[in-house]
Amino acid sequence: MHKSILRHGLTITAILATATFVNAHGDVAPQAVDTSGLPETGDEWLAENPYRAETAGEEVWLKALEIGASGYNQNCARCHGLEVVSGGLAPDLRLLQAADYDDEWYVERFREGFTQNGTTKMPAFGDLLGQDAAWAIRTYIETRPDDEVMEDFVVELASLRDEMKGYADDTTGANPDALKARLTEIAAEIPTISGAPVADSVAFRAANLIDGTPAAYASAAETLTIGLSAAQ
Repeated sequence: MHKSILRHGLTITAILATATFVNAHGDVAPQAVDTSGLPETGDEWLAENPYRAETAGEEVWLKALEIGASGYNQNCARCHGLEVVSGGLAPDLRLLQAADYDDEWYVERFREGFTQNGTTKMPAFGDLLGQDAAWAIRTYIETRPDDEVMEDFVVELASLRDEMKGYADDTTGANPDALKARLTEIAAEIPTISGAPVADSVAFRAANLIDGTPAAYASAAETLTIGLSAAQ
């Protein structure tokens, strides 16, 4: 059976089962997250992610994704891994389903942290970072792509990357609409592990950068280069 199918079948049980192996990191000082541009969620903690596109709209979702990526990298990546790819000691947060029952587990752990046998395995972030940051980070986590499906498109994405590298120097013959359309098609084929409807894959990121200018081609090519390197 394909490993990604097995992973999709895992739920919160798998995360709880691995939670005891998180390295103690109570000595890490949480870094403030700038949530400017996001609708404020208020003082009472919610039980479901308010920044999903189907709830808040695409513009808010994209902003939450941007802020969440920064917040995650500052506060979570050290233990849970870059791009939320766990090294095996900390829980793989990509397995959290994009649904209310896993939202509740996530926000409780975010607020309260986790202590075992007197050792802080995860600090309490709730009072320090706040609810807006919590849900922005949640938005980033649940949009992680299925890396095994991504492997099916590595060769084509590398070819598109090389093509755009050339256009960064000379746009003669470039067709930005066609490039954007193909990257968007590839992005649509790459699912999330969480069940969220859109994956923040490198194809998705690159497609949203293309505007026909040399600088945009260079940025899109760099995005693909970084993403393809991480996939190998």
